[in-house]
Amino acid sequence: MPLILGELSGAPQWVPAVLLVTLSLAMGFLARYILLSLIRYWQGRDKKLFKSLEKHLRGSMFLILPLLFISAGVDYVNIQPESLGFINAALHIFIILSFCSLMIRMINVAQDMLFIRYDINISNNLRARKIRTQIMYVKKVVIVVLVTLCLSLILLSFPGVRKFGTTILAGAGVAGIIIGFALQKSLVNLFAGIQIAFTQPIKIDDAVVVEKEWGWIEEINLTYVVVRLWDLRRLVLPITYFTENPFQNWTRNNAQILGSVFLYLDYSMPLEPLREHFEKVLNETRLWDRETQVLQVTETTEKTMTIRLLMTAHNSPTAFDLRCYVREKMIEFIQQHYPQCLPHVRATLSHPEA
Repeated sequence: MPLILGELSGAPQWVPAVLLVTLSLAMGFLARYILLSLIRYWQGRDKKLFKSLEKHLRGSMFLILPLLFISAGVDYVNIQPESLGFINAALHIFIILSFCSLMIRMINVAQDMLFIRYDINISNNLRARKIRTQIMYVKKVVIVVLVTLCLSLILLSFPGVRKFGTTILAGAGVAGIIIGFALQKSLVNLFAGIQIAFTQPIKIDDAVVVEKEWGWIEEINLTYVVVRLWDLRRLVLPITYFTENPFQNWTRNNAQILGSVFLYLDYSMPLEPLREHFEKVLNETRLWDRETQVLQVTETTEKTMTIRLLMTAHNSPTAFDLRCYVREKMIEFIQQHYPQCLPHVRATLSHPEA
């Protein structure tokens, strides 16, 4: 490219500039086409990795490569010194932004690969959910640090900023105190997020009860947490909520959960047929994990006895469906075979003279 631009020294000033931009764009398109072709070719060996690379690098490579070619050839174009300084500064800024974008895309590729390795769609996914929670939070922190560094490099590219660098460093202590007070809540949220990411009172896809609502942890961001409720609403809470308030976590150590069903029946209800039918109902459904099966009379009142049915399932959504299924089948059995044992009120009528 320098040789081609040098041969056009006698041409009008705009010709080398247009040629430089055109050649840079063409070379950028060519390099992008070759790179994506290689990625598609190698998909047969590791399809998931190269599919992620193709997905995330599609737009970024087209921007950074032409900028590098233009930056390499701009010195060979006959441009006034004042304009050349402005163009070099602009190119420097855009190259830094493009590099930052490329690094963020590579971080997303790394996240995709780790998510594939730690799949949360399996039944016993406790370890995968722990690691995913850490990956997602660390990724957000790394992106914030990377963007901050890139913005710092852009600012340092201006001579005025470099000139006052000593003054800025001297006042950094005072400024840090002022900024600390101004951003107190944000910093508290940030440190609370770090605490949650590594101590993990909550994890991605945990089943929780917060604010009298039941749902799953859907997102853990730098300053807030999104809970997907059972009816598909979203409850957004500050991340400090989970370090300052009590809440229920149904999948803290294990995704398995114990479900219960209560039946209120008359004392005339025989228990053995009820216990046999409960066992039959559980054996007929895949919702039950075949570990816990208990039928007990847990309470008695003057009118009814309380029968508690206990059963386990692989996770909380399955346990909820299992409870509904067992409740329906047990009520159906009682209605068909022992309708007289459903709760009813007894009264004794006697003659007034008696």
